[in-house]
Amino acid sequence: MMVSSSSSLSNLLHQISILLLILPLTFCKIPSPNQEPLVFSLKTKNVPQSSSDKLSFRHNVTLTISLSVGSPPQNISMVLDTGSELSWLHCKKAPNLGSVFNPVSSSSYSPIPCSSPICRTRTRDLPIPASCDSKTHICQVAVSYADATSLEGKLAHETFVIGSSSRPGTIFGCMDSGLSSDLEEDAKSTGLMGMNRGSLSFVNQLGFSKFSYCISGSDSSGVLLLGDASSSWPGPIQYTPLVSETTPLPYFDRVAYTVQLEGIRVGSKLLSLPKSMFVPDHTGAGQTMVDSGTQFTFLMGPVYSALKTEFMAQTKSVLKVVDDPNFVFQGTMDLCYRVGPLIRPNFSGLPVVSLLFRGAEMSVSGQKLLYRVNGAGLKGKDQVYCFTFGNSDLLGVEAFVIGHHHQQNVWMEFDLAKSRVGFGADVRCDQASQRLRSRD
Repeated sequence: MMVSSSSSLSNLLHQISILLLILPLTFCKIPSPNQEPLVFSLKTKNVPQSSSDKLSFRHNVTLTISLSVGSPPQNISMVLDTGSELSWLHCKKAPNLGSVFNPVSSSSYSPIPCSSPICRTRTRDLPIPASCDSKTHICQVAVSYADATSLEGKLAHETFVIGSSSRPGTIFGCMDSGLSSDLEEDAKSTGLMGMNRGSLSFVNQLGFSKFSYCISGSDSSGVLLLGDASSSWPGPIQYTPLVSETTPLPYFDRVAYTVQLEGIRVGSKLLSLPKSMFVPDHTGAGQTMVDSGTQFTFLMGPVYSALKTEFMAQTKSVLKVVDDPNFVFQGTMDLCYRVGPLIRPNFSGLPVVSLLFRGAEMSVSGQKLLYRVNGAGLKGKDQVYCFTFGNSDLLGVEAFVIGHHHQQNVWMEFDLAKSRVGFGADVRCDQASQRLRSRD
């Protein structure tokens, strides 16, 4: 998820090999209630590593879908982000951009005037209110993220081409100005595809009431499904209801996939924390969001501290903590371990961390608990592994966020019609991709 200044959270980039999940478009059928869903294959590749052990919070490409936009079609790629509503494309060439959409070359491009109800009412859930260009009378939109990246541009209609089917009149932001804190990342995609619950999100504009994805934790395969699989093969799925808030609150994102985290268990020990610590306060701070665009999981400060203390206590005999107080991975993750140069941590001996939701549970175990930090800059030849939970307070983000690293090998289902999120544990995502694609 890309972290906006008020609600969304970005993904992290550091000196590690971060998975870039690329979704080459595989067309099945455009679903109606009686049609087959759209299936996309997932592949992974490594992002070049950084050499710093301290890095300010920044967004990173995670799930990227390739498709075509405009008339005639222009090939683009978009970051799939369940933490954002507005889809947008870079529309002005710049040295740091590897791909841009050129609206001048498209006969189907149509900017939306300020007088349009779309500009005046459907933008109401955007973190930054839409404005009007007094000269052109075109509706202006802007996005801003916690890494200081900000973009501005025009709200417009355009034809999005999915396989052999065209979706004319799709609303998006055609961004032509702004500032970026990460030029390297800007070269990897053309824009962002907003997939949250807002009226302008891509999934709502296309009319899908459900979508799912499964990210492999072992190889480069996986699957994204738009529509309903209508199959029992993923195995049992636990559902937790989405939390709604009708009153606008300064720190509550009303169109995020918000669920209720109720507790955390480490091994067999439930953390001694009152449930009130997981409930949003009167300002909306403290909501729990399930996100496709954030790599790791972030907890509010007091909850993170309790988890960190208990995990350290249960692993002190098998893991050696990095004793440098200045070593904070990505500026947010301060529990890291030294491991010998030719040794792998005993992942099987680590306690399982279970996130307890209302009606559902997500278990984080083994290799998903520690992430190897390459080129950490510590003296000696020791390897460094960091705990894959971070402190959201260090980001200045007032929320719990469940990142995609902990969603690996879990069938993630976002059911808008029934207002719930589903977790299917221990799914072979490579086999899921093969089975779904074999149905076409």
